[in-house]
Amino acid sequence: MRIWAKLMTDGKIRKQIVYENPEQLTYSHFYDYLVEICQRLDIPTPVLTKTHIFNFAKFNHVKFIKRDFVESIPCDHLFLENIL
Repeated sequence: MRIWAKLMTDGKIRKQIVYENPEQLTYSHFYDYLVEICQRLDIPTPVLTKTHIFNFAKFNHVKFIKRDFVESIPCDHLFLENIL
């Protein structure tokens, strides 16, 4: 499983990582993946809802905007994309 994580501002990538895990993607552990990704990007972890998980499962990507974070972030949004 590989997830491409991008911090975006004004349509430009400010910071990016590729999160790799040898295990198969399981949506019950999606929050754990999100926490590790945010730690690597040095940003707070956003609130994760069912809608976020459903969007990732259905469209292979999810977008976390500023209102999804309790603390402020230095960008417009966090975008996660499943690399197939």
